[in-house]
Amino acid sequence: MKTQIYFVLGPTASGKSKFALNLATKLNGEIINADSMQIYNELSILTARPTINDQKKINHHLYGFVKGNVRFNVQKWCEEATKKINYLINKNKTPILVGGTGLYIESLINGIVSIPSIPEKVKIESEKMILKIGKENFYNLVKEFDSDAMINIAPNDIQRIRRIWEVNFFTNKKFSDWKKNKNKNFINLKNYKILLFLPDRNENYKRVDQRTYLMIENGAIEEVKNLLKLNYHISLPIMKAHGVPEIQSYLNNEVSIEECISKIQQVTRNYVKRQHTWWRSSNLNIFKKFEQFPDEIDIKSINLDQN
Repeated sequence: MKTQIYFVLGPTASGKSKFALNLATKLNGEIINADSMQIYNELSILTARPTINDQKKINHHLYGFVKGNVRFNVQKWCEEATKKINYLINKNKTPILVGGTGLYIESLINGIVSIPSIPEKVKIESEKMILKIGKENFYNLVKEFDSDAMINIAPNDIQRIRRIWEVNFFTNKKFSDWKKNKNKNFINLKNYKILLFLPDRNENYKRVDQRTYLMIENGAIEEVKNLLKLNYHISLPIMKAHGVPEIQSYLNNEVSIEECISKIQQVTRNYVKRQHTWWRSSNLNIFKKFEQFPDEIDIKSINLDQN
């Protein structure tokens, strides 16, 4: 594979999409989404999906292409991303992957453990278990029966903890044992460059707070209203997207609009904190790491030809 592939990565609300747009213009490229929430069709405002105007300027792929009642996972994204990368290379276009979901990128580059697909009923069962015994007890339970799989997993990383529990429950085999199997690889990524943006975290928080107000002004409440009308199961990922539970509480008259906004800002800041931690501890081969926001970087100043 001779065509260079670029990754524009970093925490949410850091301005990656605009930078990727400029990079695509410079490199005759097209953009592939690498954010686990921007894949869903029903949420565009709350997930800060690229605008229609931006999508007219440069072709964007894997945005809003999945219905919210589908539980999309890492393997499915890797398979779709691989197809798009090959498609763009055949068109002599530069693939530019943009997002903040580290697990997506790590899995695409390094492969994933091939584990049987977990049925929806098992995922619902893990949700019930957490509600029954609480997140802390659930964390301790999973750590007790598979301590190896829980190494470096934080107590608040519920998605990964649930995954370990579900695999054990459904297959009767520990997740750590499955991980000993050979990885499933998707694409032979040799010619790739990662541009990682890790700006000042407190400034990142401020951008999160400002963006939350803009989302509310731009129709986020109506967007969630329409989503709720579809009666999707509460355990589905789309129903846990930042802003959905909080706006639902507001629509149920459980909190004021001010409390709703404050809660959205808080859960998003918490997520940004986890993203910063994840990326700083990542073992991926980073081509360039920036301490600034993308909009503070002049693309012309980056030597993209450097090896």
